[in-house]
Amino acid sequence: MSIHHPHPEHRDALIDSMHRYGAALQGHEGLLSVHTLADARSERLVGLAIFTDREAFERLAPLARAAVAEDPFDQWESRETDGFALTEI
Repeated sequence: MSIHHPHPEHRDALIDSMHRYGAALQGHEGLLSVHTLADARSERLVGLAIFTDREAFERLAPLARAAVAEDPFDQWESRETDGFALTEI
């Protein structure tokens, strides 16, 4: 899960980037679902990708990162992305 803090003028570009990230994962074994979400109470955007296991994440994440490698996140966001690697307990 990643929480993004876009500058208002770059919100649409960041959403497009998040969609490209998700599209790079679609159809690959090990991905359960991928979502681009907007928080109703703030300007934050949330990317949520759910994998079958850690191995699937480690195998697929480089594909998604490559799809957005040239995106200027440092210009689009007001602060660094909050990234989480969550596991069910």
